[in-house]
Amino acid sequence: MPPSSASTSAAEAKPTGASGGVQSLERAFDLLERMADAGGEVGLSELSGSSGLPLPTIHRLMRTLVACGYVRQQPNRRYALGPRLIRLGESASRLLGTWARPYLARLVEETGETANMALLDGDEIVYVAQVPSRHAVRMFTEVGRRVLPHSTGVGKALLANHPSEEVRALLGRTGMPAATEKTITDPDTFLDALADVRRLGYAVDDNEQEIGVRCFAVPVPNSPTSAAISISGPTGRVTEASTEKIVPVLQEIAAQLSVALASQSPA
Repeated sequence: MPPSSASTSAAEAKPTGASGGVQSLERAFDLLERMADAGGEVGLSELSGSSGLPLPTIHRLMRTLVACGYVRQQPNRRYALGPRLIRLGESASRLLGTWARPYLARLVEETGETANMALLDGDEIVYVAQVPSRHAVRMFTEVGRRVLPHSTGVGKALLANHPSEEVRALLGRTGMPAATEKTITDPDTFLDALADVRRLGYAVDDNEQEIGVRCFAVPVPNSPTSAAISISGPTGRVTEASTEKIVPVLQEIAAQLSVALASQSPA
């Protein structure tokens, strides 16, 4: 007697990966992440070389991803990330902001200033969460706002560990328009600023995005996507002298948020 469709499906789903999940799903998501790391477009031979999987296996997985709309095949036969991932990414970004809000609220409690969370999305910075200061005079950045990274503390924090050639390429694509007279508009000067971020462990926007506003920012370590948190406020309150108080709080909460984002719910 031929097997039923139910028993066939169960047999296909049985192989498991190292995590105890379905191996084919683990492999498919691994390929999607490798494509993202490669800039969004790759060939099968590149995926085979980086993943160690045989070409027939990769071809079968990619064919399934293409059929589902998560990957598309280009006219040059290479594969690119597909448009259906955009909806997933937008929803995940909104949830990421929701998860971050309790940590941003703690930042506000401990520093008194507006707290933000931002991601690097392509060549731009996008703000995904904010908790405002309780002061009457406070900073406000609309969630969803996009800015260029060279004029922001979060932008510096997010780019600090990128290779210099990647940063130069990004700056070449976006240009470095001046938001204020203090904005860094020279690539070499910006790379020097990133070196300071790596040395000090935090980034500063000193009147560079808006006159009268100072911002301290740190990356969220080991975040599933490149993320940073910051506080911003008037330069009269967020002074250079307040660095010693504010930065350790930022770093501590960024580490706690990192743990929270990495935690997995039990199956």
